[in-house]
This record gives sequence, structure tokens and C-alpha cells, in this order.
Amino acid sequence: MDWRIVVVLLPLGIAAGWAVFNIGAVAISQLQNFLAKRNEQG
Repeated sequence: MDWRIVVVLLPLGIAAGWAVFNIGAVAISQLQNFLAKRNEQG
């Protein structure tokens, strides 16, 4: 495998993983808030 492919794809993979990690954290937080408000209503 050509090392240049790795050099190009590695930063893209890291950036994509970081974005998914951050979006996932916010999504889980919003889901928890939604469920908490839903439980308060009855």
C-alpha cells in the first residue's frame, strides 16, 4: 500500500471521527434532556 494514501486519509479520518464524537455527545445530551422533561410531564 502506498504510504501517500495513508498520509492523505489519516487526517480526514481523524477529523471525521472527532466530528462524530462531538455530534454524538451533543445528541446524547439532548436525548437525556428530552427524556427527563418527558418524565416530568407524567
